[in-house]
Amino acid sequence: MNVLLTIVLAVQMLSALGMIGLILLQHGKGADMGAAFGSGASGSLFGATGSANFLSRTTAILAAVFFACTLVLAYFSHSVKPVSTGSVLERAAPAAPAASASGPNPANQIPGGGTPVPAQQGPATTPATTAPVVPASGAAQIPTK
Repeated sequence: MNVLLTIVLAVQMLSALGMIGLILLQHGKGADMGAAFGSGASGSLFGATGSANFLSRTTAILAAVFFACTLVLAYFSHSVKPVSTGSVLERAAPAAPAASASGPNPANQIPGGGTPVPAQQGPATTPATTAPVVPASGAAQIPTK
């Protein structure tokens, strides 16, 4: 399968380079006016009709080959199963265990987090009914002024 993809990719690249060369060799629309007044087109390699017919047909054939190779490569890219599944976030390292009460203060790890936070106002609760404080994630960790 890998050899086939390499061959198709090589054919696509060669057809693209061939199209570029043939398109650059073709005359513009204004070049036909000069040929009408005897600009020497009759002495060309492709005869009195000029190279426009040959170059345009060859360009069309190379364009069809390029398009077919593109479709084959697109088909193969969607038929191959991805090596890994899941997102990058699912493969992230597991979170560090929570620090103990006597351990370092997580607020000191945040830039500007060493400043004391005013106490919350409200009814006093007993330590047994207080829910554990979980540090906020994302934008909530950004210190405000």
